[in-house]
Amino acid sequence: MLRTYWAGHWAKACVASFFLASSGMAAPPDFELPPTKDPVADIVSAPASIAPISAQEVPAPPPKPAAAPVAPAADIQPAPLKRPLEPAAPSGEDAIPSSVPAPSDTLLRTPVDPPLGFSGPSGILPRDEQQDSHFVPMEDRWRAGFPAWDRYGKGHKITDDYPYDEGSILNPYKQNIIKGDYPIIGQHTFFNLTVTDAMLFEGRQTPTATTPFESTSRPFENEFFGRPSSFSFNNNLIFNMELFHGDAGFKIPDWQIVLTPIFNINAFDTNELGVINPDVRKGTSRNRTYFALQEWFLDTKLADTSPDFDTVNLRVGAQPFTSDFRGFLFSDVNRGMRLFGTRNANREQYNLVYFRQEEKDTNSGLNKFDDRGQDILIANYFRQDTIWPGYTFSASVHYNHDQASKKFDNNHFLVRPDPDGTFQQHELNVVYLGWAGDGHINRYNITHQVYWAMGRDSGNPLANKAVDINAGFAAVELSYDRDWARFRTSFLWSSGDHDINNSHATGFDSIQDSPNFAGGDFSFFQRQAIGLFGVNLVQRESLIPDLRSSKIQGQSNFVNPGLLLLNFGFDVDITPKWKMINNCNFLWFDDTNVLEEFAFQHNINRQIGTDISVGFEYRPLLSNNIIARMGMSTLIPGTGFKQLYNQLRDNVDPLIAGFLELTFTY
Repeated sequence: MLRTYWAGHWAKACVASFFLASSGMAAPPDFELPPTKDPVADIVSAPASIAPISAQEVPAPPPKPAAAPVAPAADIQPAPLKRPLEPAAPSGEDAIPSSVPAPSDTLLRTPVDPPLGFSGPSGILPRDEQQDSHFVPMEDRWRAGFPAWDRYGKGHKITDDYPYDEGSILNPYKQNIIKGDYPIIGQHTFFNLTVTDAMLFEGRQTPTATTPFESTSRPFENEFFGRPSSFSFNNNLIFNMELFHGDAGFKIPDWQIVLTPIFNINAFDTNELGVINPDVRKGTSRNRTYFALQEWFLDTKLADTSPDFDTVNLRVGAQPFTSDFRGFLFSDVNRGMRLFGTRNANREQYNLVYFRQEEKDTNSGLNKFDDRGQDILIANYFRQDTIWPGYTFSASVHYNHDQASKKFDNNHFLVRPDPDGTFQQHELNVVYLGWAGDGHINRYNITHQVYWAMGRDSGNPLANKAVDINAGFAAVELSYDRDWARFRTSFLWSSGDHDINNSHATGFDSIQDSPNFAGGDFSFFQRQAIGLFGVNLVQRESLIPDLRSSKIQGQSNFVNPGLLLLNFGFDVDITPKWKMINNCNFLWFDDTNVLEEFAFQHNINRQIGTDISVGFEYRPLLSNNIIARMGMSTLIPGTGFKQLYNQLRDNVDPLIAGFLELTFTY
């Protein structure tokens, strides 16, 4: 132990002497070895497990270096070794009391490195000044800096992984003040900007009605339905701006303000007159632009209800809301109030929502500021891990009050009341009771939904009388995951009306649906609006054949043929970037009595046909910043579909549709 002690101090002395000598400097007069300990005391204090050594083994201390001439004070240390040091504290009468901070010119100051991201200017006014060399006040805790570090000495090549990489305003995945990473006001107020450009190119073949033969695009055409081809283009440039107060992503915001303006460009081209406008002089093409403030709402946290971050929130304004797992009954962005929250450490969620619907633009589907005169109340409840871990139970109540009104859309077509019977304004009061579940039971995934609709229609156009509503809906999907593939089967039933002439409406209809089921928007029957004599047999992005004029502007119609659907499909993750979606749907009407009366045909078969679709989703960056979706689908008509649309021809051609959707998001 003693040998080690003296050897260590001897090495320090040698290094110091060598350094001073090589610098051409003499040692200062007070330079000496560090104070040493008493060897005897070390031996005495040594642990019992260490044997003491004899005095003869203790080496003599090295001789003290000879004194050298005193060098000027400025030359004691060379410039490279100098560092800022506090001067010795004065003593006596010149001593500074400890309660008085040191002068600013005597404090140790270190460089302040900038933050890594695109942080923008700080919103914190400095209040504290540095008073101690050991502590430097940094009041803006979000903009703490990091030193520059070129790990590999390669000038920060983009192919290498570097820590402390600097951010950019153009890169949303690095810290950025406009992506909610740095506060713009104070310590807790953030701003998040999301810009999305969504483009849709779509071509389709659907039954297209002809006008009288003297004004049709092809003179002396006898068929009720002419050339089926059409093409559409739609582009939405979306700016989502969110100002929120909280702690970035670490907790639920105390409040937030959201504005989402959208600029839309849409175009449509078809082969028949009277499709884009009742006036055949308008031709067969249409180009429109539209600007909408689609979302605008204030969200505030009313209370924290548990130590597990359960909260109660209130949201007021035009906001998105989907009331069930798959969007079967209501999925829309509209004006309303929503009280929502969580319980039991977020195991339970609940919503109480009131919507006062705004009118929508006919061609873009975006909101207008005109009042539609429709009130919707929704209450739902979700509970996770019910019976089985991973299975979520849901119960809901919907109420739809749609006032009597008259409306022509932007293209001058009548949409309220529906032009499918007597022209009379009518009012709807409908209550929906719902039960649903979503999740997995062991290795099997399940989604199911049941609705029961009850209420009254003051004057249904098809029934030509007031009717009492009593209709049902059920859907279920089972799937199984096997490595990179998911195999699915699903079934859907929407009740149809069995007698158009009685006062009971038993055909089910939704409020504003957008279902993700049985292929979703890759399916032909769900994606395309199929017209039938002034109304639509089925609406765009809907599965229910409800014979209403428009999903976004018409009224729910509970006198309809209903639907039976059986689906088989599978999804394949070809690569992490490519996904393939395949579906085959078999379609039947639940009852054809309404169609027989409406089309003046008897014995219409219930078979609609077979819907086959294939789709691809491509994410080149393995994120949602760039998404390309494309799909092809066909409807092979069944006997009932042929009787409705091709009564003057013996052969029926399958209908084909395809689309390409590109989404770019910042």
